[in-house]
Amino acid sequence: MSEKKKTGIILLLICVVIAVFPLAWVRDSEFGGADGAAEELIAKINPEYEAWASPVVEPPGGETESLLFCLQAALGAGVLGYGFGVLRERHRQEERA
Repeated sequence: MSEKKKTGIILLLICVVIAVFPLAWVRDSEFGGADGAAEELIAKINPEYEAWASPVVEPPGGETESLLFCLQAALGAGVLGYGFGVLRERHRQEERA
């Protein structure tokens, strides 16, 4: 097995551990987002506060919101990976010339 494959497998295992460990270790808890935490804090500080903006489109469920967030992250990772690939190939072409 090549060194690159070993490194890739190790990094993949580390990612799996990072993703699974909190879900398996912390029982009966809900992992909320920053929006919910900010909303609770604002309500605690100033109970009469009224939001001045509202969502344009409200997703039908939490699963849809998670799906959209994952798609956004995947798209961003794809664009970033493409950019790194272009830069690497450009560097390779400059070395050959």
